[in-house]
Amino acid sequence: MTNHARVLVCIARQPGSTLREIAGCAEITERTTHQIVDDLVEAGYLTRNRLGRRNFYEVHPDKSLRHPLDAEFEIGDVLRPLLRDERDSEAA
Repeated sequence: MTNHARVLVCIARQPGSTLREIAGCAEITERTTHQIVDDLVEAGYLTRNRLGRRNFYEVHPDKSLRHPLDAEFEIGDVLRPLLRDERDSEAA
């Protein structure tokens, strides 16, 4: 998985995470995390919302992947199986 995908998974699991928490989750530096989050916001995969001094992120699961070979798939198609275990354990 790419670092971009790891960051998306971390944010999808905890939308209110700080950049430091996201970096720890994805096991990359905070600087790299900041650059990746900026890339994802610019590409339309995320929206950054500010509440007081905190950022909260919203993942857009209906956004298509950008590579022409993958354009038929949406980001939700990629995230769904990666988030399934977490949701299944919450339901139990």
